[in-house]
Amino acid sequence: MAKGPGLYSDIGKRARDLLFKDYQSDQKFTITTFSPTGVAITSSGTRKGELFVADVNTQLKNKNITTDIKVDTNSNLFTTITVNEPAPGLKTIFSFKVPDQRSGKVELQYLHEYAGISTSVGLTANPIVNFSGVIGTNVLALGADLSYDSKSGELTKSNAGLSFTKDDLIASLTLNDKGDALNAAYYHVVNPVTNTAVGAEVTHRFSTNENTLTLGTQHALDPLTTLKARVNNFGKTSALIQHEWRPKSFFTISGEVDTKAIEKSAKVGLSLVLKP
Repeated sequence: MAKGPGLYSDIGKRARDLLFKDYQSDQKFTITTFSPTGVAITSSGTRKGELFVADVNTQLKNKNITTDIKVDTNSNLFTTITVNEPAPGLKTIFSFKVPDQRSGKVELQYLHEYAGISTSVGLTANPIVNFSGVIGTNVLALGADLSYDSKSGELTKSNAGLSFTKDDLIASLTLNDKGDALNAAYYHVVNPVTNTAVGAEVTHRFSTNENTLTLGTQHALDPLTTLKARVNNFGKTSALIQHEWRPKSFFTISGEVDTKAIEKSAKVGLSLVLKP
């Protein structure tokens, strides 16, 4: 079990990963190569219907400083500079996008045995300030996630969350969208040997009185192959199989069927991740 409560983004993450991670209806490939000097170059491409988007990311590491430079098909240049541990438990992230002059942002993350804090501020005259904090332990944690627009003087985001972790289960409760959406998530490891787990997420939106329920499970067929499945209360059923055909390289095929509109074609997604 990890030490400390982690960051606010960790609340409910295991359930979200089980229910939503790696499911897709697009065709995607990612290939990573390394230069003789240790520079990592990652090329990614995604086909969405008739549209194809791609990007190339270059990552350079020098001691505790990591620089990521990414260029996409729209000629946008994304740069992220991460400084790990300039002080114990601290991480500093500086990011910006060219040609967007208002995209510059500085983020600080701090992890402690009884707290996790993340704060960011835009590098503009009237920045958006984000703050999230968690207090507690690796068993019980309470947190909040806030955004403030200094130009309008309004609180644009206010979320709160509670997480409970015990041995083979993780439960969380979050209140999102300024109190409009209540979300409860549950993750339970059934068999750690076969990586078998079940998860559930239910969301109630007060403004529309709408409920969304998603149930899912995963199971390792063998040490290199994982099978996942999920279903929600709208009748959409999804499944995927992921195979690690070489270390850190994965092939994933997923599909989704709308059981309430069975005459529609099933959505099929493919993903290939290749690393040396």
